[in-house]
Amino acid sequence: MFKSRLSQFEFITLMASLMSIVALTIDALLPALDHIGLAIGTTQISDNQLLITMIFLGLGIGSLFFGPISDSLGRKPIVFMGFGIFIVASFICIYADNLEMMILGRIFQGIGLSAPRTISIAMVRDTYSGDYMARIMSFITVVFILVPIIAPALGKFVLDQYNWQAIFYIQLLFSVLVSLWFWIRQPETLLDSQRIRFSTHIFIDGTKELLKYKQTIGYTLISGFITGSFMVYLSTSQQIFQLQYQLTEEFPFIFAGLAISVGVATFLNGTLVLKYGMKKIVTIAMIAFFIISLLYVVLFYGKTNPSIGILLSFFGLQFFAIGFLFGNLRALAMEPVGHIAGIAAAITGFISTIMAVPISTYIGRNVTDTALPLFIGFTICGIFSVIILVYLKVYVKKV
Repeated sequence: MFKSRLSQFEFITLMASLMSIVALTIDALLPALDHIGLAIGTTQISDNQLLITMIFLGLGIGSLFFGPISDSLGRKPIVFMGFGIFIVASFICIYADNLEMMILGRIFQGIGLSAPRTISIAMVRDTYSGDYMARIMSFITVVFILVPIIAPALGKFVLDQYNWQAIFYIQLLFSVLVSLWFWIRQPETLLDSQRIRFSTHIFIDGTKELLKYKQTIGYTLISGFITGSFMVYLSTSQQIFQLQYQLTEEFPFIFAGLAISVGVATFLNGTLVLKYGMKKIVTIAMIAFFIISLLYVVLFYGKTNPSIGILLSFFGLQFFAIGFLFGNLRALAMEPVGHIAGIAAAITGFISTIMAVPISTYIGRNVTDTALPLFIGFTICGIFSVIILVYLKVYVKKV
């Protein structure tokens, strides 16, 4: 029994580590955006946001390739392929001397990291199902949240002691260590009997199969709106706290505190999901997400930024709601499509990311003097998500 628990703990930690490289690659860079902008000659502050959003574009594109291939070749080889691309892309970023080259490197970093991110989700689905899968995803997310808590502080420390290029070397070191751990300890989860023979039709056939499941499509669209909302925060947080509030030294600690809010909710979800079920929790959290953002818009529309305490209170409540959504939305989307888990993880990840990138880019461009556009974006995304949720509930009742 002890050995079994240890094995599950290691699986959770390893899957979280695979996902965490994405968070490290994004969050550790946040304190250095202005420094990188000066080095590569960006002319507008909003251009620095592209260093965050473009990695998500790569994540979406790469998942379309790696997911279907993993259903044929197995999960493990694809992870190593992705790490190889990530390493090359990281050196492109290190030696970039203009915005275009840096964006290219960040996109390819995302493409490379889409392999461990997509495959980790597929491996969870290979191993678990139902509310228990959501429980495992919640615990994985709790471990994953530890990286956003420490990454900005780590990035600022490395920036102060060395330079912004050193942050990329830290990312490379972490990716090598995790890949070695994965190679030595993690067995293949896709049995030979479950593999799909690779052909040019694998993506088309997988897409047709996935489109049959309204639950998968609906929760994927909601995930896209929520991911887009959160991406706006990631890409503008440095601008809001360091420039609008002049909290440069405090920024890593503020970011960590808000990440803890997500982590606490995700941890609670791991316990509550078995008692109340994924759908009920998603419904309550989605309504809370919408109401909190709408309240901020009503209170501060046309006004300057409120005090930092009030802003952090709203952010904390907003992200507490998001903590109940991330893992459950992915689990609900993946639940009906376990027989094509690899390509399903790829397509759902692609859809949510391709939705999120333009959402975050458009809203982020409007975050100049206040944080209000951020909450307007939250509200709009919340409206569409609630509408989709109502449709899914009506559809389920009909069938």
